[in-house]
Amino acid sequence: MLIVADEAAGTTQLPGLAPALSDGGFDVRTATEDEVLASDEPDGPDGLLVSASLGLQRVAMLARRFAHLPAPPTTIVFPQDDLDALEACVRGGFDYIMPPFLPSLLRSRMSSCWERGQLAGAVEDMAAEASLRAYERDLAIAHEIQSGFLPEKLPAPHGWDVASRFRPARQVAGDFYDGFELVDGRRLGFVVADVCDKGVGAALFMALIRTLLRHTAEHTGTASGSGDDLPPAPGSMNMAEAGASLSPMLSVGAGPLVQAVVATNRYLTRNHLRQGYFATLIFGVLDPASGALLYINGGHNPAVLQRADGSHTLLPPTGPAVGMMLHSSYALGHASLERGDTLLLYTDGVVEARATGGTLFGMERLLTALSGPVKSAETVLSGIDKALRVHVGGAEQSDDITMLALHRSAV
Repeated sequence: MLIVADEAAGTTQLPGLAPALSDGGFDVRTATEDEVLASDEPDGPDGLLVSASLGLQRVAMLARRFAHLPAPPTTIVFPQDDLDALEACVRGGFDYIMPPFLPSLLRSRMSSCWERGQLAGAVEDMAAEASLRAYERDLAIAHEIQSGFLPEKLPAPHGWDVASRFRPARQVAGDFYDGFELVDGRRLGFVVADVCDKGVGAALFMALIRTLLRHTAEHTGTASGSGDDLPPAPGSMNMAEAGASLSPMLSVGAGPLVQAVVATNRYLTRNHLRQGYFATLIFGVLDPASGALLYINGGHNPAVLQRADGSHTLLPPTGPAVGMMLHSSYALGHASLERGDTLLLYTDGVVEARATGGTLFGMERLLTALSGPVKSAETVLSGIDKALRVHVGGAEQSDDITMLALHRSAV
């Protein structure tokens, strides 16, 4: 038993306390408050007797000094000519002893205090375990709901092969991918995006951004059509401008693409700027018949267009991340996928995957993994996956990994 007294409060009650504890079979030592707080001994006492005269705050500080131990000592207060201070400590949750300090009474009282302390600790452990189980259950539900936002099957028009990979670093993720038909099935829309941060908050914004993009794209008319569903944001390219600057083959998908990105950015910055979440994304609209591709890259990693001859072309950003600035301007990029070409979209979890020594996977390794002949979109992703796993080895995955590949068959 360790006794900590208040040297300024007098010693009226102290002379009989230590001898009574010793007669009751306890090993007793005394220390000042400063000695206890400054001590670096790895082990603590089985019981801590503290003068209530030190005050509730200082008693609590002394109790916390041993809180890190596997079996923290039970803290008990005793009066040192100050019953008001004792009452304050008891109201603060500490057990207590009162004079006269008789060996048999002290032993009985100390035993009951210890048992109550053990019971209180067990109850706290049970509450913590129940809270953890509830949290894990909520995470499992969030994971299930988030899985429902990802497409069960990606559309694959005739002559095209589409595949995906999605490995969240945690139970829920901020990455997402999507693929859906547009303009009465004449165009294929596809998205890969990465919401900043990780965990439940990023997952909530992932669901919001995915829904805004897809709903707006699916309910916007073509550039040459009549459906100008939203007024253009200042500094952005509206549907009429997009249609006028592109060939008819490309302009059919310009309206849904521009409006989806601009409207999503506008909604996020007007309603959720305080939350500080934003997303990098690449949103492409493909004409399966011709291979013509129209895209917006909002601050995202450049997509890789691998030609049938093995050469690579990068599709760099055409605007900032979505959700950062109200009046962001997004340019339209375009490319063409010929027979045998493959388009790879991915999040930064791929190129920033770290080996045990901290080395990044990097763009060079990604392009090397893409250098071989392509049989299908699935074989492309399998090859990158294999290279990733070899590089990472036993290192823990630190970020979500998402990939989407589109391959146009050679015949």
